[in-house]
Amino acid sequence: MIHPGEQPYQCNQCGKGFSHKSWLDTHLRTHTGKKPYPCSQCDKAFSLNSNLIIHLRTHSGEKPYQCSQCEKAFSSKQGMKRHLRIHNSEQSYQCSQCDKAFSRNESLISHLTIHTGVKPYQCNQCDKAFSYKNVLINHLRTHTGEKPIKLYQCTQCDQSFSQNNVLIIHLRTHTGEKPYQCRQCYKTFLSNRYIKSHLKIHAGEKPYKCTQCYKAFLHRKQLIIHLRTHTGEKPYQCNQCEKSFSDNSALICHKRKHTGEKPFKCRMCNKTFSGSSNLKIHIRRHNGEKPYQCNQCDQSFSAKHVLINHIRTHTGDKPYKCRFCNKTFSNNCNLISHLRIHNGEKPYQCNQCDMAFSQSCNLKCHLNTHTGEKSYQCSQCDKVFKNKSYLNCHLRTHTGEKPYQCNQCDQSFSAKSVLINHIRTHTGEKPYQCNQCEHSFAVSSVLINLIRTHTGEKPYQCRICNKTFSAKCNLIRHLRTHTKE
Repeated sequence: MIHPGEQPYQCNQCGKGFSHKSWLDTHLRTHTGKKPYPCSQCDKAFSLNSNLIIHLRTHSGEKPYQCSQCEKAFSSKQGMKRHLRIHNSEQSYQCSQCDKAFSRNESLISHLTIHTGVKPYQCNQCDKAFSYKNVLINHLRTHTGEKPIKLYQCTQCDQSFSQNNVLIIHLRTHTGEKPYQCRQCYKTFLSNRYIKSHLKIHAGEKPYKCTQCYKAFLHRKQLIIHLRTHTGEKPYQCNQCEKSFSDNSALICHKRKHTGEKPFKCRMCNKTFSGSSNLKIHIRRHNGEKPYQCNQCDQSFSAKHVLINHIRTHTGDKPYKCRFCNKTFSNNCNLISHLRIHNGEKPYQCNQCDMAFSQSCNLKCHLNTHTGEKSYQCSQCDKVFKNKSYLNCHLRTHTGEKPYQCNQCDQSFSAKSVLINHIRTHTGEKPYQCNQCEHSFAVSSVLINLIRTHTGEKPYQCRICNKTFSAKCNLIRHLRTHTKE
């Protein structure tokens, strides 16, 4: 008989004692590395049967231990106990570099890698290394093509989830339900996690700092995604085209361009969107909400990226550079449109004829030539225009107004684009280079006309004799032969 406190079974490797022989046998496996309990679903094996049972729940998605204070569920009792420390405010492990504290020492050690820049988790397929094990696991899937098991399918769209509680939160994006309200600004949120993040905004807290550029973030995930702007890493690749992305949500949204799926519907006008963020911005147009205010002037905006682009009109910052002609742009959309001048790409195809365009606004204008619609009429003469900007430009021919003045000479112009082209006569700048020959030009339209001499494209057709031309001016000149003008 074994008395309380007695430990007759001693380990001959480390001297540790145990009150039961079975406990000693289990302990000895830490020295021998023996793992007699293999998983039938994958290659993993375990030294304890109890650990195998917990592991099998990662395959089945079973999470029998639910937190009574929030929606989270766990596959093991130990995991739930650790989680309960968050609610009980038991955070005894304090970071020496910042104000953050943690309920577990492992969490503190993991957090410290943000400050030290240490990346202990190395990919065995390539040279990449990561600060966190779960990020490495996600990265490895880019090599193996393996997809995580997702048992919980949304009935409203094609998304599926590995956890039921995540599906419950996701369903609220369709129903519009936001049960968690902030007591400081009355803003509502989909889940308890989101409101916790939001409260940091009121507190001014941004604990996750980038060691490369000193930017700070509310969430660790935001920092991880941001760090990829420095490393250039884009681990999420589209299987339909060659595009890759720095975070999974951007890939999911992109894939909907291929499928045409738009699962997010506006309840006010029934317009549909491929991403929930696009729907949020759209709803602000209905309610007039413009939460993003410029600190340089009185203007405010419904979307953060529009404010960022606007601020650059004050700072003059143009961070997006063309690799062909070194022209710079204040936003990425303008750079993408500009690059089409060089590569000749015209993704916007007219469904009425064979013409294609590099910009959607040009296609919209062109479609009016089929419908005959010209909604902007000049009040001074009978002329009508396809869009308002053309009308505004035309009105200056009546008023004689030339608001765009050259700072090199006395000339002034009715349109900003004409001034920009004129300034190049002073600087000698010719940013538009042909990728077929060595010619370069000050004006993009001249380059476009030259490219057509290489491609043989003649998009301007005479409606009287069907003769085609590479430039509009040549068509106008030809039309005079019919009118005898």
